[in-house]
Amino acid sequence: MSLKAVIKSIAFLAILFVMLYVGLNNTKEIDFNFPIAGTTAKNPIRQAAGIIYFGMFAVGVLAGTLLHSGGGGGGKKGGSKEK
Repeated sequence: MSLKAVIKSIAFLAILFVMLYVGLNNTKEIDFNFPIAGTTAKNPIRQAAGIIYFGMFAVGVLAGTLLHSGGGGGGKKGGSKEK
């Protein structure tokens, strides 16, 4: 296993710990409004702040993973050099 993978894993675990800490200390219910989605404009989601924080974190991680992984396709990957 490479050192880079270990460092990334430790950083990800640190972020998860912060998320857990925030979730444990924010148990008060709040209203979540996201008018662009349409459904929460009239009826906001009422849930514990930690749960909403986790949901937003999860959406961000999934979006980052999808953007980072690309989709294969275009461009050259190494190989021959043209002169």
